Amino acid sequence: MYNRLNKILIFLRNLLLENNIIVLKGRVPEVFDYKENILEKKMQGNLFDDVREEQLKTKAPLAVRMRPENLDEFFGQEHIVGEGKLLNRMIEADRISSIILFGPAGCGKTTLARIIANKTSSYFYSLNAVTCGVKDVREIIENAKANLGMERKKSILFIDEIHRFNKSQQDALLPSVEDGTIILIGATTENPFFEINSPLISRSTLFKLKKIEKEDVRKIIENTLKNKERGLGNYDIQIDEEAIDYLSLMSSGDARVSLNALELAYLTTPKDENGVIKLNKDIIAECMQKKKVTYDKGDNEHYDTISAFIKSMRGSDPDAAVYYLAKMLYAGEDPKFIARRMIIFASEDIGNANIKALDLAVSTFKAVEVIGMPEVRINLAHCVTYLASSPKSNASYMAINKAMSDIENEPNYEVPLHIRNANYKGEKDFGIGVGYKYPHDFENDYVKQDYLPDEIKGRVYYEPKENGAEGNLKRYLENLRK
Repeated sequence: MYNRLNKILIFLRNLLLENNIIVLKGRVPEVFDYKENILEKKMQGNLFDDVREEQLKTKAPLAVRMRPENLDEFFGQEHIVGEGKLLNRMIEADRISSIILFGPAGCGKTTLARIIANKTSSYFYSLNAVTCGVKDVREIIENAKANLGMERKKSILFIDEIHRFNKSQQDALLPSVEDGTIILIGATTENPFFEINSPLISRSTLFKLKKIEKEDVRKIIENTLKNKERGLGNYDIQIDEEAIDYLSLMSSGDARVSLNALELAYLTTPKDENGVIKLNKDIIAECMQKKKVTYDKGDNEHYDTISAFIKSMRGSDPDAAVYYLAKMLYAGEDPKFIARRMIIFASEDIGNANIKALDLAVSTFKAVEVIGMPEVRINLAHCVTYLASSPKSNASYMAINKAMSDIENEPNYEVPLHIRNANYKGEKDFGIGVGYKYPHDFENDYVKQDYLPDEIKGRVYYEPKENGAEGNLKRYLENLRK
């Protein structure tokens, strides 16, 4: 029913166009009557949308107003939108195919989608995965089918935060992407290979966006200060070079952070006697309040940082390890999470090379439970520097992995009779416990006998290393085995 009505409306719109009656593009065709130079909208909801759009041009936050409208205003990401690059050519030629844009927050994913919307002659629809569902997607697909069938025009669907769509929601897109009914543009801060269905990825071109470089953030700030239509060009503002450098650096590659701080600075700084708003580094620093650290507990930066933290300790680099510790604490990471990872590390990467490591890691976790920030940073730093500086061995870790693999992949071998539990009367009649040698009855509390099942007799799992205290264990076991 909806599809049939939509086709009728499109037919009427084309008829009106032939008679010079104005019609605008939209999700459902919007019909206007022309009477005495007054446009009377039949769908009043769109009237409010237009008013809202007009207000946003002047009253929206500075970062929103300054979103680039074309590639000439877009700074950064030269590796994909620079002259002659693939995405640049696709946009300029209006030959967009399904693409996935992924990268950190504030790097320009949504902005590129808006530039495509301004450039394309296709119908353009926009959804946010947080606030929409399959019903919205199917409605747009129906419109896209009508657009293609009645007008031979393609439809582009932009989905922001597409990783928030679950598998079934993403599957709903697949047939229409595959047959060309819609051209998909997905934007995500997550690794698409983990969060987006493989069939969608295989039908899309992936573009990885990088954190915006300091110099590109600076260009954005300077362009905002000059722009009279959407920026601050109509204000008499004087800003120190030092302040611009600080703003460019401390935004950590997120243009929105720098523009939000700049907007707060000029709005809250009084004019001097000459009517000039003077901004310096101190004012900018106050408006930024705290340097932005790209570290969302659900995104790649979180996993990248904890990975760097562990690998720095494993590599015996206490300086790098304490740096990543500081980054995590600054960004608000749970100290218990860090302490738990160090307990694992103490056994996985140090083990018997230094048996005190596990004791310290466990004690640090207990300290974290009773002491909060900021003091607990001292306990964590104590443990981190010790673990990073300690001799390393993963021999215990490798031993359990090998043994677990054998348990999983080989038959369930029986425990040898002589080391089975023989505490019950009559068990020895069946050979249980017979022949067991009690090591403490022998010299040096050791006697050679088999403990592994007969099928894997002599197999070695634990291979101690020479590092630290484990070297003593290795020599002891070698002497026994001789």
